[in-house]
Amino acid sequence: MDMGWGSLAVVVTGISPLFALLTLVLVFAVLVSLVLVRFKQSLLVGYLLSGVLISNVGLLWLTGMDRGDPVIHNLAEIGVVLLMFTLGIEFSLGELKHLWRTALVGGGLQVGITASVTGIVASAFGFQLVDSIVLGIAVALSSTAVAMKSFQDHGQQNNPGARASLGIALFQDVLVILVFLLLPALYHQGDDAIGWKVGVSMLKGIAFLGGAWLLGRYGLTPLLHAVAKTRSRELFTLTVVGLCAGVAFAGGALDLSLALGAFAAGLVVSESIYSHRILSDILPFKDLFLAIFFVSVGLLIDVSAVVAEWQKVLLGSAMLLVCKAAVVFGVLKYMKLPGRSAMLAAGSLASTGEFSLVLMGEAGGYRPFDPATEQMLLICTAVTMAAVPSMMRASSPFAKWLERKGILKAHQSAPHSLTSSKVLKQISDHAIICGYGPVGRALNDALKRCGVDTLVLELNSETVLTLKREGQPVLFADATHPEALDLAGIARARLVAFTFPAVVSTCAAVPLVRERNPGICIFGRAKYPGEVDRLRELGVQVIHDEHESALAMVRAAIATYDRPDIDPEQVVREALNGDA
Repeated sequence: MDMGWGSLAVVVTGISPLFALLTLVLVFAVLVSLVLVRFKQSLLVGYLLSGVLISNVGLLWLTGMDRGDPVIHNLAEIGVVLLMFTLGIEFSLGELKHLWRTALVGGGLQVGITASVTGIVASAFGFQLVDSIVLGIAVALSSTAVAMKSFQDHGQQNNPGARASLGIALFQDVLVILVFLLLPALYHQGDDAIGWKVGVSMLKGIAFLGGAWLLGRYGLTPLLHAVAKTRSRELFTLTVVGLCAGVAFAGGALDLSLALGAFAAGLVVSESIYSHRILSDILPFKDLFLAIFFVSVGLLIDVSAVVAEWQKVLLGSAMLLVCKAAVVFGVLKYMKLPGRSAMLAAGSLASTGEFSLVLMGEAGGYRPFDPATEQMLLICTAVTMAAVPSMMRASSPFAKWLERKGILKAHQSAPHSLTSSKVLKQISDHAIICGYGPVGRALNDALKRCGVDTLVLELNSETVLTLKREGQPVLFADATHPEALDLAGIARARLVAFTFPAVVSTCAAVPLVRERNPGICIFGRAKYPGEVDRLRELGVQVIHDEHESALAMVRAAIATYDRPDIDPEQVVREALNGDA
């Protein structure tokens, strides 16, 4: 009996197919990601490509499986459960409260427009109504993981575009949970009693979420308290993961999907008094969970389908990127967001994402989509996610080009002053403080105590309003915009301090500052030695976070020994002499 070379290899070596597959997944995820990091691409794209390579260059024979093997789908399901659990832990009701208008209006319009257009096109191509609805929602969803990671990499977490993207992403997250509840009713057999079925599904989902909330409020805290008393980190982590599996199983048993159960489990533990401990223990595994999920998705992609339909793939990916970006940009401009920030948000949300794939997988459990449709969405998701970092980098130059052409009005991206023009005209020999985090706040207070006039540039609207009420001169503005610097009186200022360690933004602003005031003193922050060199080349006086932390710790450590014969400062200088 011929077992095939793959099966023979696995049987002879005694290695289980699942372990062999996990080995390939982890090894290739590392190797491919190392290559992509050099090209400044998202690691999540590297995970997808790892799965594509394993599945399409013949390496699956080492595991004794093929692309359609149930083990691969089981691996993907495990990845979905773990991913949804970590997303549930990180889901912030506080953020949703602060961003409710952007989430409700911006997210509602973005999803509604994109899903409607996609659904109409799908219906025109012969898809059934329910399939068109699901496909439309899947296309409307974006990759939260890629967008937020890209904002962090570019040091733009506080940009208004980042906040707008987060608001829309939160709306999408909530919508996915609602769709999970409705899927059983949407895919009912026959057309009778659809309202009854939807109602039952909603009641079942509400009852499940209510039960999970009761578990978290009255059952979870005593359990975790008892586990915490053991002082066993392993038992604590095991308890949390066991809770995830248990609640996810309950959701699946109620025909509500494992994904919804895992998300509910994450929400339950996030509200516990032990939430910070849970975050510190579980979230380090998030990247591993993401890797498993995205690699398992890549395993399902058939490169031969890409080659055979490459024109459709390119056209579909381009249409997704352009159309979704246009919708997001239009919605955010309607909400009066500055043009450049709206362009940045549009680039970050232009792709489909992980929830698109999860939703299609859940819907496929009721009525599988045509394999060609699944392959097209898988491939376009991979391509569009890979394009997001590049689109975000290109958003600002593209917005500036539109302004020069008169297509986008320049004043729409100008800062909105919350300080009277009279004060701005009178202020001189002042310090401009960019960013009002802990460092900016401390610097501002110290300079004011010394009688130095200060002006704050800040992008957090709540902080700006608070400073305005306190009488602090402040602008709601981005320091990388020349209009903001002119309005802040940069030509009359004595110094400007970039109090956030976002070297990319600082490097973009310094040439604009020097152009308007060549003799001004510029301070900046850096985290790593390479960033220090980059800023010093621009003539910035650098505060190196790692260096200053080491300096303070060495000084404190020597002082505890109370050695009057030792000069702490001399020892510190000698100890850190080789530190850049």
